[in-house]
Parts: sequence; structure tokens; C-alpha cells
Amino acid sequence: MTGPAPAPRVLVGATGSIAVSSLPSYLGALRERIGGSYTVLMTHTATQFIPPQTVGLAADRVVAGEATEDWPTDRPSRLAADHDLLLVLPATANILAAAAAGAAPNRLATVILAVPYPAVFFPHMGTPMWRKPALQRNVAQLRADGHQVVEPVWHDSYDVAAQTMVSHPAIPSPEEVVTVVEKLLAE
Repeated sequence: MTGPAPAPRVLVGATGSIAVSSLPSYLGALRERIGGSYTVLMTHTATQFIPPQTVGLAADRVVAGEATEDWPTDRPSRLAADHDLLLVLPATANILAAAAAGAAPNRLATVILAVPYPAVFFPHMGTPMWRKPALQRNVAQLRADGHQVVEPVWHDSYDVAAQTMVSHPAIPSPEEVVTVVEKLLAE
């Protein structure tokens, strides 16, 4: 007889997209429906959009920056081993390119290389970036390497510079992200 499945230990890689500002609502939805523990690994650029302290209100732990004095507890191999699932939410063109190339320009990209399980990427970016052949090659490479790249949803928003509404690929709603994660955890 087996008992209930252990609560998932989820590592969320947060990158420098404006969408990272809504990360606390995603963490809240995941925690409410799935439970588990949530560590957020923020890139330097992500911290420019939302302070780590704000993210910390919705996460069990936040790792931000690249300080070497943090490596005893926050080195990439340790972060990879201490979690069951890696979500990159939101995933920028930059992190998709680094992961597809196997590059390690920052701690998050290094963790992606170190995890013994596939990472799950939720892209969010401008339409011209999403449609570039190079970016689509990176997405295809990540999928060929066994990672999951969730198709973005198309979202309308106001572009201040263009002074018009534009449609762009965005991360799905918190409820849709939870559904994706529930399916992955059930496998």
C-alpha cells in the first residue's frame, strides 16, 4: 500500500520579462491547488522588475543575484537536487537561447544544465522575437532535448511606444499554468 504522493518541491526560475511582475499570483495559484514548497531563483534582470522581497511574500525561499558567498547553499547542483520540478516562468528569448545552446551565463541557466529532469518553459515576449527563426530553432532544440516549452497564449496589451494595442505571446493564466503542472506531476 502506498501513501499519498509527497508534496512537490518546485523551483521557479524567474527571468527579466515584464510578466515576472505577476509571479506572486502564479505562486499563489500553484500553492493553493497543488501545495508543496516553492523556491524562486531570480535572474538579475528579474529583480529589476520586481523586488525579491515582494516575491518572498508568495515563496518559501528566494534566491537572487550571483554572489559567490551564496554558493554553499545556492550552488546550481544543490538547487537542482533539492527540487522535483523546474518551471521557468516567464521564459525570455535570452534564457531560451542559453538553455538551447547549453550555455551557463547565469545561475538559472546553470541550474537548467544541472537538473536531472526536464525543465518547463513558459515563454513571454514580443511578437517579432517569438517569430524569429532563431528563436523557433531554440524552442525546437529544447523540445528535442526533452524539455517542455508550453505554447504561449496570445494577449492584447497597449504598447506605449507605438500608442496602439498589440498582440503578443504571453504566459498562460495562473489557472492554466497550474493545470500544466498538475499533469506533469501526475506522470
